[in-house]
Amino acid sequence: MRQRGLWLLLLLLLAAQLAVLAAQEDGGESVIQEVDDEEEEEDDGDDDDDDDSEVKEENGVLVLNDANFDSFTADKDTVLLEFYAPWCGHCKQFAPEYEKIAKTLKENDPPIPVAKIDATAATALASRFDVSGYPTIKILKKGQPVDYDGSRTEDAIVAKVKEISDPNWTPPPEATLVLTQDNFDDVVNDADIILVEFYAPWCGHCKRLAPEYEKAAQELSKRTPPIPLAKVDATAETELAKKFDVTGYPTLKIFRKGKPYDYSGPREKYGIVDYMIEQAGPPSKQIQATKQVQEFLKDGDDVIIIGVFSGETDEAYQLYQEAANSLREDYKFHHTFSNEIAKQLKVSPGKLVVMQPEKFQSKHESKMYVLDLKHSTDESEIKEHVVKHALPLVGHRKPSNDAKRYAKRPLVVVYYTVDFSFDYRVATQYWRGKVLEVAKDFPEYVFAVSDEEDYSSEIKDLGLLESGEDVNVAILDEGGKKYAMEPEEFDSDVLRQFVLAFKKGKLKPIVKSQPVPKNNKGPVKVVVGKTFDTIVMDPKSDVLIEFYAPWCGHCKKLEPVYTELGKKYKNEKNLVIAKMDATANDVTNDHYKVEGFPTIYFAPRDKKNNPIKFEGGERDLEHLSKFIEEHATKLSRTKEEL
Repeated sequence: MRQRGLWLLLLLLLAAQLAVLAAQEDGGESVIQEVDDEEEEEDDGDDDDDDDSEVKEENGVLVLNDANFDSFTADKDTVLLEFYAPWCGHCKQFAPEYEKIAKTLKENDPPIPVAKIDATAATALASRFDVSGYPTIKILKKGQPVDYDGSRTEDAIVAKVKEISDPNWTPPPEATLVLTQDNFDDVVNDADIILVEFYAPWCGHCKRLAPEYEKAAQELSKRTPPIPLAKVDATAETELAKKFDVTGYPTLKIFRKGKPYDYSGPREKYGIVDYMIEQAGPPSKQIQATKQVQEFLKDGDDVIIIGVFSGETDEAYQLYQEAANSLREDYKFHHTFSNEIAKQLKVSPGKLVVMQPEKFQSKHESKMYVLDLKHSTDESEIKEHVVKHALPLVGHRKPSNDAKRYAKRPLVVVYYTVDFSFDYRVATQYWRGKVLEVAKDFPEYVFAVSDEEDYSSEIKDLGLLESGEDVNVAILDEGGKKYAMEPEEFDSDVLRQFVLAFKKGKLKPIVKSQPVPKNNKGPVKVVVGKTFDTIVMDPKSDVLIEFYAPWCGHCKKLEPVYTELGKKYKNEKNLVIAKMDATANDVTNDHYKVEGFPTIYFAPRDKKNNPIKFEGGERDLEHLSKFIEEHATKLSRTKEEL
């Protein structure tokens, strides 16, 4: 009985303990559920905090982004906007001033909202408003942006915003003239000088240029006399575009009394303004003292061009000015009416003198080349005389004059420490003298010396960086081909033998190239330096070739599109879609200029030395396909109507 009672007691205790545990479990679940509910509520609260559509305020400045911009500005008459980058030092420096501006305009009657936009995050807005630098300040007037390019001070910005917020304010008329077939000749032929932009409405480069071009037009319109800027929609005025050989957008040309000249200046406001002011001046500068000529000869670093005339009414002087206008991009022209200078140069009026600074003169060439300007002399003869004698027998090729002076091929380059300063002139001229001994016997070639430090990357590509020689030599030939002389102690005989071997076709070109791909059967054929001629220059096939850089963001974006393009035309036997890493391979043809990435050319099978550059259009499947269809010489199917 006692044992049975004990068991009963134990059972009762066990039952009671189980009941407590059950209650605790129920309570625990309830507690856990409550915690979960609270977390959900907190999460909901966080979502509200992260809602991009909500307009927040930081130190009195509203924070706008891609999500809330349109809804906030929709009903606002005037809004001041700053596009900034969080890392930008100028933006950080401007922040306190901008907060003061926000406070001042908030107290205006009516208040004017002041907002900021992180352009690195709100990329759609940054693109929409053509933001290319930080900070960019714009004033939004009834949804239309007005550029602000004044000083970044409270007084200046507040005054401008209040001016634009006036109900009677209207945008100033465009300073850029709009030209069409109907008014082009009247406007352009009447202008002493005018800059004309040929553009396409859809062209991204044109859109980026537009505000800078208009600002430059406004600035130049205030000059006395004003320098007009104009624009032509080349897609609408096709006859004008064709007449002036417009093949890409934007194309800018300077016209002087209706005569066109290529524009090669900057494409932002201040650059355009400075360039056009320089262009509006006379192409030739007058010299009045013999001392100036002596300075040119003693200290000059480039060809000296002087026209000698009796006066401004001299017919030869007017002819000289016209020729100088067409060459002013490449050469500095001078003229004189001084009898003393004429005597110093030992010429009579009506003569054009071309000569080199003393450091480039030698016994193997004339000290000066004189052209007699007669009534029968035309502009082309003057230009030919200047260009023919612009280079000394052995000149100094350097990065600043490379493109303008030393573009002709074949070019024989001798690399060493080239320094014409007083301390190093003797050594520089010693080696140059040895080059002169050879150059005099090969007038069909251009010879130059180059400083080895200036051209270290070129020397590396030639395989001469570790040659161990004080002097190295290369020949740069047509088609981008280059030849390196085997490292050897330099003298005139060694150089002569190298040039003779080149002349006889006994040298093999140096080609920077990645390995030839073992498997090249993909939709896009890979081209390397060693296969450029066999693939791109193949006369049996049309070739679309993309030159890219592995690090280029635009190239990476294009890659899937370009692959799709390759797949689209993979069955075309007469068409090759190709690509080439232009940072790791030589482009062995000068007609395929790569000045940015990606660069795309279409090489027709019958015009390999006249490739067509893809410009202006969007780099998408539709526009690239249309480009191919327009220029393909032979497709196995009917050309698409796109």
